[in-house]
Amino acid sequence: MSPCRALCSALVLSGLLCASVMGEPEIRRSSGHKPVRLFTDDDLAKFNGEQEDKPIYMAVKGTVFDVSAGKEFYGKGAPYNALAGKDSSRGVAKMSLDPEDLTYDTTSLTEEQLKSLDDIFESVYKKKYPIVGYTARRILNDDGSPNSNFKPEDQPHFAIKDEF
Repeated sequence: MSPCRALCSALVLSGLLCASVMGEPEIRRSSGHKPVRLFTDDDLAKFNGEQEDKPIYMAVKGTVFDVSAGKEFYGKGAPYNALAGKDSSRGVAKMSLDPEDLTYDTTSLTEEQLKSLDDIFESVYKKKYPIVGYTARRILNDDGSPNSNFKPEDQPHFAIKDEF
């Protein structure tokens, strides 16, 4: 069994993960809450704003937001479309659309850039856009093994009733 399958199985047994109708993993919140998805990089890339019939998603700090309400910013041909369909934490921190900055990797950022990332994450994305999931990278290490530091209860908005 692959490390990802093993982790998903463990999360299903613990009640934190459920399978969606499409067979894709979702993280289950508490009862009465809509489950959220676990996105691989390939999954997230499908929601890059290029297709009119799909929502627009982007991730910041491993949290996937539905930014469709900001279609004029993130949709096809829009000024920030380059941020959509991926975890663009580095680009958000540096306020950069440079292709090399459009990544989750925040290593080597300055304290000022990290503070900017946290401020924008809290004051823009968490306040303005609904959370629809988390990147697999938050739950899995690069080698596919479970990230022992991941705790669902520590995730943004975990206990807020109207999260979605």
